[in-house]
Amino acid sequence: MPSETLWEIAKAEVEKRGTSGSEHNGVEIGEKSVFFIGSKNGGKTTIILRCLDRDEPPKPTLALEYTYGRRAKGHNTPKDIAHFWELGGGTSLLDLISIPITSDTLRTFSIVLVLDLSKPNDLWPTMENLLQAAKSHVDKVIMKLGKVNSKAASEMRQKIWSNMQKDHPQDRELIDPFPIPLVIIGSKYDIFQDFDSEKRKVICKTLRFVAHYYGASLMFTSKSEALLLKIRGVINQLAFGIDKSKSICVDQNKPLFITAGLDSLSQIGSPPVPDNDIGQFHAHSPMELWKKVYEKLFPPKSVNTLKDIKDPARDPQYAESEVDEMRIQKDQELEQYKKSSSKSWKQIDLES
Repeated sequence: MPSETLWEIAKAEVEKRGTSGSEHNGVEIGEKSVFFIGSKNGGKTTIILRCLDRDEPPKPTLALEYTYGRRAKGHNTPKDIAHFWELGGGTSLLDLISIPITSDTLRTFSIVLVLDLSKPNDLWPTMENLLQAAKSHVDKVIMKLGKVNSKAASEMRQKIWSNMQKDHPQDRELIDPFPIPLVIIGSKYDIFQDFDSEKRKVICKTLRFVAHYYGASLMFTSKSEALLLKIRGVINQLAFGIDKSKSICVDQNKPLFITAGLDSLSQIGSPPVPDNDIGQFHAHSPMELWKKVYEKLFPPKSVNTLKDIKDPARDPQYAESEVDEMRIQKDQELEQYKKSSSKSWKQIDLES
């Protein structure tokens, strides 16, 4: 019998690691990926830099950006690697969501949705568009994974449900947990805390419902070092599988901090309808009801003002005079080429 090649030995070792489980003594091992999506200029890059201990000013994110971090669990142990992806442009580049989420990375993948609390009118459409696009793609990848590894796909679904509280079985019928770990971060709390108390109440309750519905953790942050440290702890748990927090704060007068599975519909209460006439809202699902109540107080901006620029090269925030001048010149040359090409083709048609 021929001896195994080096490639066959390596392949067997990888398969052995894959079937031996992703946890060891309660501590998860291996490479993980964290994908930051959310509000444009909402502070995603700032959070990533803080988590990686990088003391540098954040720059605007163009399209999809990648970086990584390393962390050792102890002395003389190999460092774990965490992959950090960030989607720029708010909701304008939804197609790029599919790039980092693949069947190879899915089982160690998590999503962080950063929402700008200082812009409540943009909050719901940003959340809805990004989560729907992400969930749609993840569902497709899980379905694809299930065809080749049904056990892995089944374990993923069971793991998400296992985070939900056992004390509130009735909640299970009304919620739809996100297929992979999800954290929702409300940024710019320093501005939000000066809002009218009634507005803060509506935003807090709505985000609590959305987070609970998706089986997500929810927390608020700002440039405060204390709050950033708490967020860093949560991201480290996603990225390196360490120090999972069990703390909770649901006081609307303080920064919310709710680990996935620790909230409940009974604690959140009903949607905050000003005149208590909830029957005036015709909805087909709890999510639709909360959306209508929220948008009554914070109507989304018109389509024209919400419409993001599809071409980053024409986005004012990336303006570069020398580059833009050359771009204009090249555009003019292209148009001239099109015209001359069109004439050439017409001449060919006539001659034939």
